Amino acid sequence: MKLRSLLILAVVATVVGCKAPPPKMTDDTIVTSEINGVTLTHRYAVAAPTEFTPVNASYRALYPGSIMSKPDFGGKVINTLENGQSYTVLGQVEHNWLAIAELDKTELLGYVPMRALVKSELYAQTLKKDRPRPRKAARKTTCVAVDDASKACQNANSGTWIID
Repeated sequence: MKLRSLLILAVVATVVGCKAPPPKMTDDTIVTSEINGVTLTHRYAVAAPTEFTPVNASYRALYPGSIMSKPDFGGKVINTLENGQSYTVLGQVEHNWLAIAELDKTELLGYVPMRALVKSELYAQTLKKDRPRPRKAARKTTCVAVDDASKACQNANSGTWIID
């Protein structure tokens, strides 16, 4: 009887002392990281930045660029920016990249280069400034025959006449 009780007590102590293995991390597992006193929520596939300066502003995409898993071009492409779509910039990270989230959300999607986004209030002005300028029509030179052997032409820039 004492042996049976001792065996049961040993089994219970062994089972109690065992921990369940930690859950397997997949790319879609949500994790949190604290950088410079700011807690970021992101997928496991997205690397946590080493530097972080909060911005928390609305920006719009200038072109359909890549959203990367880490703040440089050596990371994996996670998604693509949609041209003209609004995003929330959570902050600026190392190498002058931006940490972005969906509009009005706080979960970090990934990183984009700073030139890929512009503040929402400056979007229309930026597009207007980026358009190609219309070329001015070439000015025609005005020439007049002076006599049978020579002619006079007006300089389009200064308006002076030159005799050939």
